[in-house]
Amino acid sequence: MGELLIKGARPYGEGEPVDVLTRDGVIIEIGTGLAADAAEVLPANGQILLPGFVDLHTHLREPGREDTETIESGSAAAALGGYTAVFAMANTDPVADSVVVTDHVWRRGQEVGLVDVYPVGAVSVGLAGKQLAEMGTMASGVGAVRMFSDDGHCVDDPLLMRRALEYANTLGVLIAQHAEEPRLTRGAVAHEGPNAARLGLTGWPRAAEESIVARDALLARDAGARVHICHASTAGTVELVKWAKSQGISITAEVTPHHLLLDDSRLATYDAVNKVNPPLRESSDAEALRRALAEGIIDCVATDHAPHAEQDKCCEFAVARPGMLGLQTALSIIVRTMVEPGLLDWRGVAKVLSERPAEIVGLDEHGRPIAVGEPATLTLVDPEASWTVRSSELASISRNSPFEAMAMPGAVTATILRGRITARAGSVVARAGNSASVAAQDRGGR
Repeated sequence: MGELLIKGARPYGEGEPVDVLTRDGVIIEIGTGLAADAAEVLPANGQILLPGFVDLHTHLREPGREDTETIESGSAAAALGGYTAVFAMANTDPVADSVVVTDHVWRRGQEVGLVDVYPVGAVSVGLAGKQLAEMGTMASGVGAVRMFSDDGHCVDDPLLMRRALEYANTLGVLIAQHAEEPRLTRGAVAHEGPNAARLGLTGWPRAAEESIVARDALLARDAGARVHICHASTAGTVELVKWAKSQGISITAEVTPHHLLLDDSRLATYDAVNKVNPPLRESSDAEALRRALAEGIIDCVATDHAPHAEQDKCCEFAVARPGMLGLQTALSIIVRTMVEPGLLDWRGVAKVLSERPAEIVGLDEHGRPIAVGEPATLTLVDPEASWTVRSSELASISRNSPFEAMAMPGAVTATILRGRITARAGSVVARAGNSASVAAQDRGGR
């Protein structure tokens, strides 16, 4: 792989700038005044160096909906957003409920080579919630599935969920639950509250999420298993997760950038770009989620990057598909909601975007400390930069960003995967001999 010399970076935003020398994908020296004749040089100019980001919740749509996203375009968006590893959810077509599909996702991610794409296996066959998928086969495949989820659907049958947790415990893998009691959300399109009532939108109660969180905490307790709560969105979920952890239950939870920043006041325009599952809640929920992330009750940030075709969003709000883009805006939203108010420092950012998600799924090469002997899998951030979101300039094939025209603080300036630069100055850097998405490179800049 050769050498890479990062000149004048500030690990975790602390202390004076130092040089970081990597060789063959490993950090071999950290100091000042370093030089290496054969090294590629990346000037950092005092910018902040963090471990590469890890996203536990990404929708890459391949196979089946390559008109909205592909592993290649999604990997480009991820690299430009500072990510070095993403977990691709199972709700593809065909569903990732067999080793054939999960191994394809892994191999395709390796072919593209911009980020490590880890397949998420389905808990149930066809996401139908009736029969367990072949978890053991997927866990032992080339893709070595570490996490299983029916995301997009809740595993609402308590007996099936119990069996999934028991199998997961035996296999040493994680079950991630989309917490939604479907009998409480029939026809629901927006958070149940004053705004939905005023707008004539069918309401989605907090209890639909919270009842499943409570149930699955108890099931995990009895199975001696781990459970992970996807996209926590309510203050009540925060309290339930806090209680479960206090009881010694092995539960973790993620929050999305959009649930930290946005609330249901945005629905007044009926613009379906704001439709998401779970829905945008009230400002009090967003405040509770920010506090919980700062306090470690919520473990990490996950984007729930969900690309959709124009025809699936430019339609009546009630029939629009739920979901938002998130990979290239996540860091900036964390800066705005957590760093600028003083809720997190840059060590905290590293924890919630990199270290903790890697720990939750047991990754060895990601989320590691910036130290000699550790993998050179890193993200360089300019905290003083500002940029404006233009969905047409994002690497995703789709355009459904709720942050269109928003001014954003902070920017990823380089992403490094095992000593190789994958994104730099707003452009993707394809691996030598790899034709990774010229289109994505052209649209990746800011």
